Amino acid sequence: MEQKSTFVDSNLVIESFANLKPYYDQLLDRQLKTNSAVWQWLLDWSELDSFVEEDFAWRYIKSTCNTEDAETKAAFDKFVTDIEPEIVLIANKLEKRFLSPEVQLHVDKAKLFTMVRSIKTSDELFREENVKIEAELQQAEQEFGAISAKMTVDIDGRTMTMQQATNYMKTASRDKRKEVYESMIARRLADKPAIDSLIERLMKLRNTIAANTGFDCYTDFRFRQLGRFDYTIADCRDFHQSVADIVVPLVEEIHERRRKMMGLDVLRPYDLSVDLPIGVKLKPFESTDDLVRKATLCFRDVDPEMGMIMNTMARMGRLDLDSRVGKAPGGYNYPLYRSNTAFIFMNATGNLHDMVTLMHEGGHAVHAFLCANQPLVHLKDTPAEVAELASMSMELITMAQWHHFFSDEKQLRIAKLAQLEDVISGLPWIAAIDKFQHYLYGNKGNTAEQRTQAWHEIMEQFGSRVVDYSGYEDANDNKWQRQLHIFELPFYYIEYGFAQLGAISIWKRYTENPQQAIADFKNALRLGYSHSIPEIYKAAGIKFCFTPEYISDLMDFVKSEMRKLEE
Repeated sequence: MEQKSTFVDSNLVIESFANLKPYYDQLLDRQLKTNSAVWQWLLDWSELDSFVEEDFAWRYIKSTCNTEDAETKAAFDKFVTDIEPEIVLIANKLEKRFLSPEVQLHVDKAKLFTMVRSIKTSDELFREENVKIEAELQQAEQEFGAISAKMTVDIDGRTMTMQQATNYMKTASRDKRKEVYESMIARRLADKPAIDSLIERLMKLRNTIAANTGFDCYTDFRFRQLGRFDYTIADCRDFHQSVADIVVPLVEEIHERRRKMMGLDVLRPYDLSVDLPIGVKLKPFESTDDLVRKATLCFRDVDPEMGMIMNTMARMGRLDLDSRVGKAPGGYNYPLYRSNTAFIFMNATGNLHDMVTLMHEGGHAVHAFLCANQPLVHLKDTPAEVAELASMSMELITMAQWHHFFSDEKQLRIAKLAQLEDVISGLPWIAAIDKFQHYLYGNKGNTAEQRTQAWHEIMEQFGSRVVDYSGYEDANDNKWQRQLHIFELPFYYIEYGFAQLGAISIWKRYTENPQQAIADFKNALRLGYSHSIPEIYKAAGIKFCFTPEYISDLMDFVKSEMRKLEE
């Protein structure tokens, strides 16, 4: 799978920018007077990018696997502060050369139109004065992971990570759930001042970058930077409203059903994760090895090639799945462009959410493998609206194979129903996080108190009125502080909403014609970013659409599937 080196020394070790400069200089100095010369130049540039990006990937991966390791942190910081700024400067010269009339004369614009428009946008946004600021910003963004990794609570004489403690939210004992919930929110609120300080630093840096680039608002800058060519800020606002009008009432129906099944007068926040009916404990796997084995079987039964990909990931040691103290929170899949593989990181503690997370991140990994044959890194680096389509579709498609995790039919139905409830419940959270980020950068100089009030109002729109947060108002009003994307990946979140709609559409096709749906899905993933987002969705046999009518139709389908599981 590893990319064959024809331009860069395969034994290259990046200790400083001096190791890379000869390659960049050679690319800048090369004669580009024919179609073949330009194409080879692009291939060599892509090969260099793959080396650089994978080197950075491993520094990031190692720093998140152990946030307390000084050596890995130093390696990450060195790249961000010393190496990457030099790369950004010289890469901009390459971009300008690529966009020059003499080179564009030999570029197949139909084949590379997504690359041309992305590089054109990158060049338009480049400002040399932002290079050092962006390096500082990257370092600051890592602080959220460091803060979160240190959050632990003591339960029954054991010190646990927040992910491990979350498992207590499934226990049948309401008193125990309440006790653990209060311990967790108290621990999170203890770091509220630090997180408030961090978001203010991040907003200041981001606003400065936007201003240096000629934008009045970071939101507008970030939309351009993210390459959102196929939809607008107004579309996002329409999505927010559609979710509030169509999906929130469905969430409240789910919560009301839960309240009745649990025999409660009032549903509290620590009642939301209990497996129903009470007394049925879902334990899909015993260990991470067991998780990987069962996940591989699920992927295999969906499609043999997908199963081989998961098996390859395990064999190559590209999985770090256990939760432990000192490990950054969350989960991700990191594509490795040189080796044409990927790395999956998560914090598994033995619950259904962990199982679904591996289905999700495994979908990203399958995507990375399937688009490996794209000749240029630019064409492998898919936008999030496509990347998340791959992952969220696998969450739903694999449900047909979840018997590998649950041999008991009753538990299987409970697990599937919980997943579909999460699909519906996730959309208001996605809309809320996106709307909150529009608030953050549309109101410069906002204070901690103003952010709390803004989030409170957003929760009034997107939160469930069935759940009673009396006595826990502070926790609810600061719940946004848990969301990693706000700190590390600003505005990268609504993509989950758009992709969720696409994933439901793919799943619907899969229930009707599995073989055709998988064939179209894989063909769409192989396109990488060689086509526009709507074209990639079309290749998968679905629409890139988020109108009220479309959302309503998809919600009706999910509800009908839920009713089958409730029978």
